[in-house]
Amino acid sequence: MTIEKSEKLVKNLPVVKLRCRKDGPLVVELPQGIDGTPAVAIQITDHHHEPFTVPTHKSALALCRCGESSNRPFCDGSHKLCAFQANETAH
Repeated sequence: MTIEKSEKLVKNLPVVKLRCRKDGPLVVELPQGIDGTPAVAIQITDHHHEPFTVPTHKSALALCRCGESSNRPFCDGSHKLCAFQANETAH
């Protein structure tokens, strides 16, 4: 498949955007369907392969990176209280 053909395919698909917030959560932005609900399904499992319920009414999800959230795997703002600093950044 050429790059030109793969770019055409991507233009026709819903795009899930991942945004790494500095010293904060990983934000997953979900594409919206015509009715305003997410156009894709998201499945999240922990390291024990236990599934988490993903809110279907939200257009974005914030996933914890600090490990201190009481609502893991979702961010609850605990990174601000524990002074979390990410060693890695997305480029």
